[in-house]
Amino acid sequence: MLYLLLATYATVFLSELLGDKSIYTISSLAMRFRPLYVFSGFTVAFMAKMLIAVLLGQVIAELPASLVTITSAVTFFVAALVIWFKRKDDGSVRREHDEHFSRAALITFAAIFFSEWGDIGQITAATLTARYQMPLLVWLAATSALITKGLLAMTLGRGLRRRVPQRILRPVSASLCLIMGVVSVIAPALKD
Repeated sequence: MLYLLLATYATVFLSELLGDKSIYTISSLAMRFRPLYVFSGFTVAFMAKMLIAVLLGQVIAELPASLVTITSAVTFFVAALVIWFKRKDDGSVRREHDEHFSRAALITFAAIFFSEWGDIGQITAATLTARYQMPLLVWLAATSALITKGLLAMTLGRGLRRRVPQRILRPVSASLCLIMGVVSVIAPALKD
């Protein structure tokens, strides 16, 4: 059992680090919101996505590519709009503690949960569940790997927040989300 736990964690973690867009999403969100809020949002999203992967197995791998593309792109575009049109400061210095937990956590949850369905991490979890018939163990290891990835991305975003002025963060963060939306749309076309 320990072997399966470690193998699942390592496989999902490494596969998710290579070319995964949620790293950039989490980093962008961590530039705008408190770490606890972002962490809460992506943790619940990763837990739910892996639960669905474990329960549905191969069905996720067979989702229509167009549905995955549209859902991912729309999610990134909506996240960009929310970040861009966030109420401007009224001239007073606004502390990061003033952000509302539910709003920041919900934005993070949606940005992660509704993007990149059927990715290599989910397919790996689904395959390992089907192979070893240990869904709880696979879910635990895969979710832990995704949370580790999220923490790394959040650390990167927080580091940028400390070093880059707030007036620059909003357009940069919104632009990153727009770029990820465009990449979501054109990447499948490039594979064909």
